[in-house]
Amino acid sequence: MEHMGIEPGRLQFSWVSSAESTKFVQVVTEVTQAIKELGPNKTLVKSIPEVA
Repeated sequence: MEHMGIEPGRLQFSWVSSAESTKFVQVVTEVTQAIKELGPNKTLVKSIPEVA
């Protein structure tokens, strides 16, 4: 995914059954924390053109 501008750690996959609500909460919490620690993806942020 790096060739598309997606940094390592921003894309994660997990298998969670609909019967595993506790696991779902845990996975979402962990992924959210990891993404917050990475901060904004600078390669995908549009720059504002300067007007002269």
